[in-house]
Amino acid sequence: MKKLVYCLCLFFGTGLLCLAIALSVKKTAPIEETRSITPTEVQTRPMDTIVINQKEVDHISTEESPPYCLVSEDGFLLVFRKDQDNVCLYTHIPLADFPKEEQDRLREGIWFSTMLEIYSYLESYTS
Repeated sequence: MKKLVYCLCLFFGTGLLCLAIALSVKKTAPIEETRSITPTEVQTRPMDTIVINQKEVDHISTEESPPYCLVSEDGFLLVFRKDQDNVCLYTHIPLADFPKEEQDRLREGIWFSTMLEIYSYLESYTS
């Protein structure tokens, strides 16, 4: 019986010692303050490539030829600028989601004046 009391005291004593050490380490560890990240720190592409933030996209139409071309490449839709060298939006929308007639048009490329028109077009076929 004496050995049992001795073992229990040793067990609880060791547990309390570990708890005290854990609490002291937790109190002395530096806590990093969270700070808000400004959009300029996160931004890696121009704002008109981000679909989520449609309000920031320039929706001004020009009288010249339309500046945006929606076209299918490798089975997915991409939006190119007027020069067709710069991809300004990767949609990740498969061409197979569209009717056959639209698939043919998208393979050739459909021109739009504003990004808002592109969003409306895509929404009408994907929703």
